[in-house]
Amino acid sequence: MKIHLTINSALEETEIHIHAKEYTEQIERLMKQLQASQTTMLDGYFQQEIHMLKISDIYSIYAEGAKVFLQTEEQEFETKRKLYELEAQLAKDFARVSKSTLVNINKIASIQMGKIGTTELILENDVSVHVSRKYLKELKHHLGIGRDS
Repeated sequence: MKIHLTINSALEETEIHIHAKEYTEQIERLMKQLQASQTTMLDGYFQQEIHMLKISDIYSIYAEGAKVFLQTEEQEFETKRKLYELEAQLAKDFARVSKSTLVNINKIASIQMGKIGTTELILENDVSVHVSRKYLKELKHHLGIGRDS
């Protein structure tokens, strides 16, 4: 991979161009990292107010019906964004643990493996989040634990 940097004082903002022979997993990861590095705040709605939430303050993101919620230590905020958009945008800090839930990996206090193959995450705010078997391997990889990390 070649990396080029061009300094141009005429530009009003930084532009990043990626030129590739084909779209690969490496390119996809790079794009997700670049997008995630630009995002530090999300807008959350509570009653008639818009709150700007630091990503580091969000414990989990979940969908319920057609609505998506951001859960913080104190309360839950609705967001206008789709779950899959947030997953791509926050790929560095959040992992999908079920069809409808993303968790902030920096807020995981412990992982409880049940006897019948169930897995629960305990977040730092003492909220328990179920991990679907479908997403367990990906979560372990994201956390750097398990056999294939």
